[in-house]
Amino acid sequence: MVFKRLMQAMGVGGPSVETVLADPNCRPGGQLAGTVAVTGGDHAVDVSYVALGLLTRVEVESGDNEYATNQEFQRQPVTGAFRLEAGQRHDVPFRFEVPWETPLTELYGQHLHGMTMGLRTELEVARAVDTSDLDAVAVHPLPSQERLLEALLRLGFRFARADVERGHLYGVHQTLPFYQEIEFYPAPQYAGSMNQLELTFIADQRQMQVVLELDKRGGLFTEGRDAFGRFTVEHSSAAGTDWAAQIDGWLRQSLQRRGLFG
Repeated sequence: MVFKRLMQAMGVGGPSVETVLADPNCRPGGQLAGTVAVTGGDHAVDVSYVALGLLTRVEVESGDNEYATNQEFQRQPVTGAFRLEAGQRHDVPFRFEVPWETPLTELYGQHLHGMTMGLRTELEVARAVDTSDLDAVAVHPLPSQERLLEALLRLGFRFARADVERGHLYGVHQTLPFYQEIEFYPAPQYAGSMNQLELTFIADQRQMQVVLELDKRGGLFTEGRDAFGRFTVEHSSAAGTDWAAQIDGWLRQSLQRRGLFG
């Protein structure tokens, strides 16, 4: 699949940039391949650089306020400085590295409601920087992540929404300044004990840290509190584990300790 976008870079008569992705689908730790074509306008210019940036929408809490912003979390130069003559076309192939902690945008073959991910092209001419709109990128789960997600589906959990929160999870090593929360409606067997289940993946080349958060239901004599479960999974061993049984056991144990599950 080829995804095209044309950007008029520096106004009337200036150069234009066309970014073509060979495939907008990727996985964390993978690559996006394509070509950036810079075409000269009606006069010669000195291009300082062309760069690509991967962005996602991030929820930010500031005091009592909360707002959303697009945050670039991976940046890669495509070219250094070069002279672009009038009407000249300068093609540059690229391979863009996708970080291991990149949030997912696709689940069970469908787009995750609440997620935005895009690749942005930036061109600088004569100290004037022009950036394009986002080109949509689809980030699919790693095979090890798919195992856990499929286990939740087998248990009866249903996807609700997803977002990206700025900040760091306690006790979890992160390289990016945010983390993704994938929220699920509870499976029927837990529906009376929790409002929702939140799942976070923090992956690297060898393994992933999995954080499960329960939003419990409070009763007359029981205060509803969040409960956390955290474990580490090596990508190479994920296929040999019964994750439905593992997750079910942790959920039941956690709920029973607080008298919320019989």
